Amino acid sequence: GRLEHVSETRLLSTDELLRSIVDEVMEIRVRENVVMQKIAELDQRGAAAEFGYKDLAQVLQHAVRWDRKAAKQWVAHAGLLNREVTPTGSELAPELPVTAEAAAEGALSAEHVRVVAEVMAALPAEVEQLVVDVAREHDPYSVRRFGKDLAYGLYQNDPEPRDVEPAPVVNQLIKQWKNGQLEIRALLDAVTSATFEAMLDPLAKPRPETTVEGPDLRSRSEREGDAFAELVNLMVRADQLPEHGGEPVTLTVTMSYEDLADKVSRGMLDNGERIPASQVRQLACNAGIIPLVLGDKSQPMDIGRKTRNFPAGIRRILVARDRGCAFPGCMRPPRQCDAHHIHHWADGGSTSVENAVLVCRHHHTLIHQSEWEVKMVLGTPTFYPPSWLDRDRNPRRNLLHAA
Repeated sequence: GRLEHVSETRLLSTDELLRSIVDEVMEIRVRENVVMQKIAELDQRGAAAEFGYKDLAQVLQHAVRWDRKAAKQWVAHAGLLNREVTPTGSELAPELPVTAEAAAEGALSAEHVRVVAEVMAALPAEVEQLVVDVAREHDPYSVRRFGKDLAYGLYQNDPEPRDVEPAPVVNQLIKQWKNGQLEIRALLDAVTSATFEAMLDPLAKPRPETTVEGPDLRSRSEREGDAFAELVNLMVRADQLPEHGGEPVTLTVTMSYEDLADKVSRGMLDNGERIPASQVRQLACNAGIIPLVLGDKSQPMDIGRKTRNFPAGIRRILVARDRGCAFPGCMRPPRQCDAHHIHHWADGGSTSVENAVLVCRHHHTLIHQSEWEVKMVLGTPTFYPPSWLDRDRNPRRNLLHAA
């Protein structure tokens, strides 16, 4: 039987083989959901006491040989996803009904369910559908990040809890010479950290492959170490700062003008960290600020076929619109992204906002080399997955930057 199965597998095309894996994982998740229903039934019957155990997780530890943590998670998930029968016989809806429905279809893994439950603990029940929609298309880590951003968006104007005022962050640099080298460790506040990363990033990219040197084989830590050394040298020559996207490195802070003027809410750095309005106002006083009004006539929205490269003005608009890599589920900030021609420039596409999308280097390569497609739909970059991933190729957007 096993040889027949191996033979059948080898007859499948690569797309069919991958699709079969996706289908079988879905079936596994459906079976897991059936197991959770049975665990919930055991729990409602009081099986632990019947067998003389402290709780059902201990029963499962011995019966299925799960460790304690896994057994407790299965019992907790079962309670969230299954209907409960009261002592009088009334049936209560699951605590997370939308999640329960998606899990029953095989759309969510046990880890997805755990993260959705964690996220929903801080959110109103009305947004469960939105969170589950994200979980259907993204990994658990992305769901957690989306939930965190969604909670911030819903509660950012609530009065702050009266906690003890945290101690101000103190920047620290620890230096120690070892074997002729200086070892450096640093603790930096959010704004300084983001600025440092923004300046280091363009200098730490792999160098282009050449016939003499070949590919860049340095590890990421080596590239960033060399970039730090180069940054020190650049500071010595203060008139020569690194550029990224056609402009000197800048720190991007996203915040509405009204909030800035009213000194409320928080601004968001391009790495996802948030800083108080007071700190944003201080940055606005001390730094060169470029006002950006989307669609304003002074902004170069379209330069046609004059050049393949996107000028700084168009890039600023893309940063404001896409807020980072627009590929579904990607959280890379704008400074790690390229502007991509949706209708390729080589095929007659124009260099314009309407024909551009911000994508990180990884997803830029993926779009060029795979069946993923991107189109503009009502002014929003919209992605269409390969047929092996979604037979209907339903459109997807990156919800993580817009939570």
